[in-house]
Parts: sequence; structure tokens; C-alpha cells
Amino acid sequence: MPESFNQPLSGNTMPRFGGIASMMRLPVAKSAAGLDVAFVGVPLDIGTSNRSGTRFGPRQIRAESVLIRPYNMATQAAPFDSLRVADLGDIATNPYSLEKSVTLITEGFREILRRDCRPLTLGGDHTLTLPVLRAVAEHHGPVGLIHVDAHADINDQMFGEPIAHGTPFRRALEENLVSPARMVQIGLRGSGYAADDFDWVRQQGGRVVPAEDCWHRSLGPLMAELRESLGDGPVYLSYDIDSLDPAYAPGTGTPEIGGLTTIQALEIIRGCRGLDLVGADLVEVSPPYDPSGNTALVAANLLFEMLCVMPGVLYRT
Repeated sequence: MPESFNQPLSGNTMPRFGGIASMMRLPVAKSAAGLDVAFVGVPLDIGTSNRSGTRFGPRQIRAESVLIRPYNMATQAAPFDSLRVADLGDIATNPYSLEKSVTLITEGFREILRRDCRPLTLGGDHTLTLPVLRAVAEHHGPVGLIHVDAHADINDQMFGEPIAHGTPFRRALEENLVSPARMVQIGLRGSGYAADDFDWVRQQGGRVVPAEDCWHRSLGPLMAELRESLGDGPVYLSYDIDSLDPAYAPGTGTPEIGGLTTIQALEIIRGCRGLDLVGADLVEVSPPYDPSGNTALVAANLLFEMLCVMPGVLYRT
């Protein structure tokens, strides 16, 4: 195997409870130069409106990721045999200023994308997706978007603020970062402030798939439809852990009952295979509400699955 391909540290070389807790125990790199894909943390929770704690998400996701091995036995994906992957550590956000943090995030991702590296982001609250999309759109133009979430996150403002974890996708559409005809939201549910809370994206030309339309069924057919409609252009995947039912992911700031299952989460992500994924994020893991570590473990596995559908991944069958 070429030495240029990083491999996660084996559990037979170093016990899984030992060593440096990088994502999947990969090497930590100072730059995205020479990498095809990079994991990067964005410790941020000053965009949240209720329960804080997602600033600790990246660290806990990394800690739980030690349980993941390098080969995907279900899909036969072998990402570390075909892609150069490393952990870039965290973007140094400003814990006292959301505005400054947003700027720092865009600058950090602009540098990653300049190296033609595809970022996989460990969140952090959902505010972070807006500055990431700003950098992505600079590099690729307006992208298609698969947004998996319990909430639409299209508020015009929160407490008078235009940028918070409930506003990123309204801003993204207004700023032409996302192509509305190539946008879908999956898993929306719960109560709202108004009867039309989920309608704004539809009015812009996007598609909304509420959680109730996902109950008791496979999401494989849905993803086949989306691959067809999204086509060959660049696509970004934003995955809020609260899209899952709190039975699977209680450690998040705004849980909603009646959510997706982990099996459906796998179907969604594996259904992205073949798309030109230019980046993805997993957000809203809040360790203070995750005493068992299960939510962060689910998040780590979903990030691995995202890596396994990145363009250029080798499949053993």
C-alpha cells in the first residue's frame, strides 16, 4: 500500500483507550495541502438559543471515533486505501463573538478548499454551516444541498440577530450559496411558531420531506430520486444529529420526538454515493446531554459513512 495514504492507528498497535484522540486516530495535519479529504472541528455553541454544549462536540466525537475500523463491511468502501485523509484539528473560534467566529470559520475553510481538499466538519452548532457554505460557494459556485434535520433553520432572525443556529439556510439561499432547485430538507417535524414554518424552502423551489413521510419505510427510494434530481453538480451535505429520534441521539440541544432511525441515517448517507460531494458536516452534538457517549458515537459513525461516499473512494467489490 502506498505510504502516502494515511491509515488509522490500529487497535492492535495501540489500545483504543490510549493514544491521541484524533478523528479515527488519524494523523493530525497542519495544512490541507496534499489531502483529498480532511476532518476538521468547529467548536461552537454561541449560536444556540437554549441548551449550550456543542462547543465540546468535536472533542467528544473524536473520542468516540476510536471504535471505528477503517473498512466499511456493509458497502465494502476502503476510503483509506484510495484517499489521502487526515485530521486538521479545530478552527479557533472566538467564544465571545459569534460574528468573529463566523469570519474565522469562513477563512479557515477557504484555505482548506483552496487546496482542493473536501472538508468533513465536526460541529459545533448549526450556525457553522453558513460560513462553511460561504467558502464552498466561493470555490464551487452555488451548490446543491441535502439538509437532514428536525428543524428547517430558515428563521429570518432570532432575538433580532440575522445569524444563529436557526437561520443558516435562509441566509444561504438569500446569498445565493445554494441552488434552491437542488435543495432538499429531510426529517423536519415537531411544533412550530407558525403553521407555514416549513413552507419557505418550498416557496423558493426546494423540496421538503417531513419526518412523517419517512416513518416505517426505507429511504433508499427517496435517495435514488434525489441522486437523479441533484445531477452531476457539486452537492453539500449538512446533517444535524437532532434529525434522529432522541432514543438514538439524546445529546443535542433541541431534541424532537418522532425522528429518523440510525438505519435511515445510513440509508441517506450511503444514498449519496455517486454525487459530487464537495463537503459535509455533522452538527449539534452536545456532550453535556450525552452521558453515555452514544450520541457522539453515532455522530462519529455517520462521519465515517460520509467519508465512505466521497468521490474517489475505492470499493472492494
